[in-house]
Parts: sequence; C-alpha cells; structure tokens
Amino acid sequence: MSDLRYTKDHEWLRAEGDIVTVGITPYAQEQLGDVVYVELPEVGRKVEQGKEMAVVESVKAASEVYAPVSGEVVEVNNALTDAPATVNEDALGKGWFVKLKLADRNQLTGLMDEAAYKALCDSEH
Repeated sequence: MSDLRYTKDHEWLRAEGDIVTVGITPYAQEQLGDVVYVELPEVGRKVEQGKEMAVVESVKAASEVYAPVSGEVVEVNNALTDAPATVNEDALGKGWFVKLKLADRNQLTGLMDEAAYKALCDSEH
C-alpha cells in the first residue's frame, strides 16, 4: 500500500507527521514532456489548498502546480533550478517540489489513494 495521496490536478504528496512532500505525478510529467524550468515558491510562503504554488515549464507547455493541502513552505527542492529534468527522471523521488508544514490534517482525507488516482488517469486516456 502506497503512502502517497493524489489530486485530480496530478500532484502527489507524502505525509510524514505534519510535514508533507509535494510533487507532480509521473502521469503529469509524461503529459508535459521534457521539463526545462521549475519555478518554486519561497520558503515561509503560506499556500492554500487548490491554489497555485509553483510553475513547471516543458518543451510543450507551462503548467501551474497547485497546493494539494494548505500550509507553509518549509523547504524547496533547489536542485530543480539547475536540473529541472529530474522531474522527468524521478517524479516521485528526487523530483519533489516543496515540503509544507500541514495547516489542516483533515485535508488529507479528501485526496485520492493510488487506486482512485489510477482510475482517474485511465479515464483521461
């Protein structure tokens, strides 16, 4: 059983206590193609569930990355500035975007598990 949760906008998160790590899913990076630029929020910024928190640009398009939960940015993956293709290579690992201090744990219950997310992706093909 995966400890990941997903949004309908193709973000994933992994909760460890009150800190959640957030990125885009392998499905999202496949749709984008080769990622060439990632714009991350500043540490200390408060983000709101469902609102834009970052931008990812690929050879095909630019896309907003939405906060899957509300919280405060406590860390950003600065390695993506120099190596944005890491998102393509390891979307669920080294390609993470931000770590947030969770504002409301109850928001986690509204996110999809792996089976529900897979069903969503299958329905979009």
